Amino acid sequence: MQDTDGTPVRRFGLPTAVALVMGNIIGGGIFLLPASVAPYGTVSLLAFGVLTVGAIALALVFGRLAERHPQTGGPYVYAREAFGDFAGFLSAWSYWTMTWVSNAALAVAGVGYFHVLAGTAPSKGTDLAIALAMLWLPALANLAGTRWVGAVQMISTVLKFLPLLFVAVVGLFYFDPKNLGHFTEGGGNWTGGLTASAAILLYSYVGVESAAMSAGEVRNPERNVGRASVLGTIGAALVYLLGTVSVFGTVPHDKLAKSTAPFSDSMDAMFGGHWGGTLIAAAAVISIVGALNGWTLMSAQSPYAAAKDGLFPAAFGRKRRGVPTVGVLAAAVLATGLTLINYVSGSGGVFNILVLVTTFSATIPYLLAAAAQVFFLLKGQREKVNPARLTRDMVLALGAFAFSFWLVAGAGYAAVYQGTLFLFVGVIVYAWMAARRPAQRPQDEAEAGAEGEATGPVLEAETVRG
Repeated sequence: MQDTDGTPVRRFGLPTAVALVMGNIIGGGIFLLPASVAPYGTVSLLAFGVLTVGAIALALVFGRLAERHPQTGGPYVYAREAFGDFAGFLSAWSYWTMTWVSNAALAVAGVGYFHVLAGTAPSKGTDLAIALAMLWLPALANLAGTRWVGAVQMISTVLKFLPLLFVAVVGLFYFDPKNLGHFTEGGGNWTGGLTASAAILLYSYVGVESAAMSAGEVRNPERNVGRASVLGTIGAALVYLLGTVSVFGTVPHDKLAKSTAPFSDSMDAMFGGHWGGTLIAAAAVISIVGALNGWTLMSAQSPYAAAKDGLFPAAFGRKRRGVPTVGVLAAAVLATGLTLINYVSGSGGVFNILVLVTTFSATIPYLLAAAAQVFFLLKGQREKVNPARLTRDMVLALGAFAFSFWLVAGAGYAAVYQGTLFLFVGVIVYAWMAARRPAQRPQDEAEAGAEGEATGPVLEAETVRG
């Protein structure tokens, strides 16, 4: 296979695909999660477990869908195949919106960790320069080609995974049950604490679709996309769950609930001194840069697939060295604009609204992809369904849909409201693109209809034999 510039596509192997999933799931949020959920008690660990099951179900569904459509674009491809151009466009538009807005948020979050690591004082000019460097260095790695994307992703995933896993494993040897809070804090019932903590944790697994989104760059995608999705999700879950348990057991609950650096506090509790804070800050910076590297690629893949079908401008559908360069540049420029708004104009309200948009936009492609799998299973089309695992696949699809629906509900009213408005902006873009697409000639429609009539009985006969 070749790119649009005629150069061979450089494909990701299974390890790189797993690193892409893990690297995109584990961003900067993991370093604050234990403190964020501590006020709800240890019931938050149960919430983490429930969410992990839902995320793995979604990963398995993406693997099943990739077996049938091993193409770049993932959720967009599945939604369009099942429900038509408009549903596919909404999936692509939502995902694209989420990626470049969240990239700006990641870059801004990374600035604080950088100051801890470098020992420098915050200032508006310096902070802006650091944030822009965090955006554009991964963009340059992407523009250099998939080989560089894969290399950066592998290195950053290993470098951030090792210190987190170190805290997660070694912390178990320093675990003191006296540090744990109550199962539920504040005198509430456990279901309320479960729901409240789950609302904070819901987006911890956004990124599970990364291998499916880049299926066109994965070797043997019919097999490896599903494996990478599941292995990457399990790897992230291992870090999340063990890390949170270790921090809960090494930092006293009262201190943890007020902590701004829970993993650093855990390191200090285990070994004394303050060197742990520097180590964790370095891991956080590496984690965020690695996540930005992967999400920059994701920001280009969805519009690339849509552009190939005439639903995004044609420039988004061209690749160079395996990477849709226009999509990478567009995402970097848009994220740069949001970052400038954050630091220059001080319009925090505008930036906060756009961040809320990401929490809703991330879930639309998940819902549509899970619904597409349910549609294919109910239709029972032989080329899309393996009859031997029909029941299992249906349970997984319904579980993935429920998990995605829970994500939407957990986003909150403000996120759903703002996200829906932003989604509707895409309707105008779709109308513009649909109007520019060349109409199908009557002769082509007649030929397509004749072909459908000829192949229909054959497919029906095959279904009966199956």
